Amino acid sequence: MASPQLEQPHSLRDRALFAQNNGLPLVIMTTLKGCPFCDVVRTNYLSPMHQRTELIALQLDITDGVPVEYFDGQWLTPREISRLWKNRVAPTLYFFNAQGREVAERLEGMAVPDFFGVYLDQRLALAREAMRPSATSRNKTTGTRP
Repeated sequence: MASPQLEQPHSLRDRALFAQNNGLPLVIMTTLKGCPFCDVVRTNYLSPMHQRTELIALQLDITDGVPVEYFDGQWLTPREISRLWKNRVAPTLYFFNAQGREVAERLEGMAVPDFFGVYLDQRLALAREAMRPSATSRNKTTGTRP
């Protein structure tokens, strides 16, 4: 049985705005074809949460050479985006706001599967908090990162 797939976006900018307009965190997973850990994260965590509309989940295959519209309107390949993000391992989960800023610590790899769900829930809570209007206003006023 094939594992469920996540959307491979044409535009990170459009998906980030869609997530914001729907009040959902945007989670992007960097992945590799044939990566068993990526399949576990996709199948057991991101796909079910996406289907329950708890988040917007996307995937970028870091070896892909097809350009994607980046948050700022540039067209970059997932390979270039991976380098830009200093991606070191697949899977890595990134949590973004509509402006393309990371709003929670990235979740790299899957070294301890028993705790992965807890780590993911913690980061999603931070991402949701950063999306709240009071957090956005506070961060604009103080100039701090959410």
